[in-house]
Amino acid sequence: MTSVTKPTVLITGASSGIGAVYADRFARRGHDLVLVARDTARLDALAERLRREAKVGVDTIRADLTDPADLASVEARLREDERIGVLVNNAGAALKGNFLDQSLEDISALIALNATALTRLARVAAPRFAATGTGAIINVASVVGFAPEIGLTVYGATKAFVLFLSQGLHLELGPRGVYVQAVLPSATRTEIWERSGRDVDALPAVMDTGELVDAALAGYDRRETVTIPPLHDADQWEAYDAARRAMVPNVMQVHAASRYRNG
Repeated sequence: MTSVTKPTVLITGASSGIGAVYADRFARRGHDLVLVARDTARLDALAERLRREAKVGVDTIRADLTDPADLASVEARLREDERIGVLVNNAGAALKGNFLDQSLEDISALIALNATALTRLARVAAPRFAATGTGAIINVASVVGFAPEIGLTVYGATKAFVLFLSQGLHLELGPRGVYVQAVLPSATRTEIWERSGRDVDALPAVMDTGELVDAALAGYDRRETVTIPPLHDADQWEAYDAARRAMVPNVMQVHAASRYRNG
């Protein structure tokens, strides 16, 4: 038995962590799924469990999104499968060490995954969604994207890109019926920490992936543009965003500010 009324959801980085929880939650909402990840064994095990427990259709695509051929295969599925109406751009990674420790090759791969692949998949999905006036793109960013004090400089820069991209796509695609959401977790209990050489238990506060995704989906249901599950005082984000927007007309100037002019 498969869903015939709800859009299929394509989720990247779906074999574990946040992506696997998104898969579970959307399946329990009655959505068929297309799950994308590198780990075939875990991907297949998750797909089998969700087929059995949620009674939905689940397809899997084994893909490394930093590999052009693999990325192209996911793009083709997004482009051609008209059942897909929700894209969850969740796949991402961090790096070991700080900027001076990280190799050019590792930095390039991180940008390819966290920024380039995410943008390409959104670009492939958007025309079809806009043509029908429906669809949703969920981009998983991070609070690190507006907090360089946390460190993780290159990772944070990619997540700042994801936040900006999502806000820009909201302005471009929202009037055409496409919902775009940026989700900004703080530290969440996923394998990204171990892979980047950090001890998650040494962090001062770590959210469970289930709580994170449930909060993100509450924001999704409310059609929030930016959802920050760990931020208890929503007025702080509103003030931050209002201050940013207030600057926009003030930077459209012919002359430099007086403090930068001689005399």
